[in-house]
Amino acid sequence: MKVLVTEAISDEGISILSSCAQVDVKLGLKPEEIVSIIGDYEALVVRSQTKVSAEIIEAGKRLQVIARAGIGIDNVNVDEATRCGIVVVNAPTGNTISAAEHTIALMLSLARYIPQANAALKSGLWQRSEFMGTEVRNKTLGIIGLGSVGSEVARRARGLEMRLIAYDPFVSVEHAHNLKVELFSLEQLLKEADFITLHLPLTESTKGLIGARELSLVKPEVRIVNCARGGLIDEAALVKAVKEERVAGAAIDVFPKEPTTESPLFESDSIIVTPHLGASTTEAQAMVSRDVATQIVDVFKGQPARYSVNAPFISTEMLAVLAPFMKAVHTLGRLVSQLAEGQMNTIKLGYEGEISNYETNALKASALGGILEETSEERVNLVNANIVAAKRGLAVVEQKETTCENYASLITIEVTTSSGVTIVAGTVMRGELHIVRVNDYWFDIAPAGGYFLFSDHLDRPGLISAVSKVTGDADVDISSMHVGRLKPRGQALMILALDEPLSKKQIKQVLAIPDVYAAKLVRL
Repeated sequence: MKVLVTEAISDEGISILSSCAQVDVKLGLKPEEIVSIIGDYEALVVRSQTKVSAEIIEAGKRLQVIARAGIGIDNVNVDEATRCGIVVVNAPTGNTISAAEHTIALMLSLARYIPQANAALKSGLWQRSEFMGTEVRNKTLGIIGLGSVGSEVARRARGLEMRLIAYDPFVSVEHAHNLKVELFSLEQLLKEADFITLHLPLTESTKGLIGARELSLVKPEVRIVNCARGGLIDEAALVKAVKEERVAGAAIDVFPKEPTTESPLFESDSIIVTPHLGASTTEAQAMVSRDVATQIVDVFKGQPARYSVNAPFISTEMLAVLAPFMKAVHTLGRLVSQLAEGQMNTIKLGYEGEISNYETNALKASALGGILEETSEERVNLVNANIVAAKRGLAVVEQKETTCENYASLITIEVTTSSGVTIVAGTVMRGELHIVRVNDYWFDIAPAGGYFLFSDHLDRPGLISAVSKVTGDADVDISSMHVGRLKPRGQALMILALDEPLSKKQIKQVLAIPDVYAAKLVRL
């Protein structure tokens, strides 16, 4: 595997990646330069400066994962990545504390004019009277966005004895109550807050959230902090409000276009600016680097990424339960796709027993990935399996039964094609897949991978030895054999685990044996 890193990340992340891949750190690449080389890489690591466009994604024919070493994802074309079956991951918690602390630092800097006083004194001016500040204690802090960073800001502001109010329609009253925060409408918050801090992603609905109209509602002594995303505040409107003394001051760490050395915000001494330093701590950079590197390694191993932005999140606790079933159902999907004949039209997934009590989206995606892996030229994985299935007109049905007669959990995949129905089922024991059903036959096979010969035949003396003679003549060893029959001297199924594959010619020899109805080589 090869990983391309286009922006600086900590050595800790590089070390993790280097344990399983070749890591090429190439900083400052232009978009066209990335396009010209990205086809050689399975993973791309960026921060905020590299714009991962559709052109770059389309050129990345081998890309499995794009990692954004940070909390946002707005510089990555996630829709295009999803269409191409590429996992997109970020590190949403790695810089949470650093961003919250920077917010508090900027708020206190605004309250006490720290940057201005520093600049004046270093220029030779002792101006105590010019920098009369205000305490934050007993002041009202309005938090717009009570997510991970907003919540951490609330916890720290509570220690400063501030009154906390927030606007966030997507959090529960209980969550806000636990943080000792009152939930307000945006308009109420703007009218009441002495300090306002924003902690939102930049989306179509949040772009320009604070504009001229909103700034007309605030107190003249209000101070505004933005360590979230450039574009949330209308910069021209903010500068105008500050100059007209309708806003006491602002502290801005993020800008619509970065890097930048020109902005209307630079025109006012009442506006503090920093060059996107919210995540710029040694601890945060080590953590986000470690988070994205670990996720890349997980994707390379075929495991779900913890913070994938285009695949369902699976908690650590849930993953401990689902991981072996995800691997198992992927193998079952591969098996049924190789056994089925004809044009697929319907895929039915059945969950029985304990597994039916869990969220099964990840299992469905794993099953579809296994099924479509053998039938599609597109690379199919956990991210785009549903999309590829829908594009192919495949109907996917899920059924759950809380009870199971013979197993703690049982997963069944039933594929309907133009030629009929093919059924496979399996369970997980001691963390390993056991295939227990193929069509009407029940077995207990723990496949360790490799090749398997499925022979559908009449149960009669001498038939097994006739098949084994073909494998013996081909110098192919049989590691295990499983036989099931519907009744004595009736239809039967034999499964041979082989150390090496049989050729097409040898399969034809098996089919030429009297009373052999079908023979198919499967690779798991």
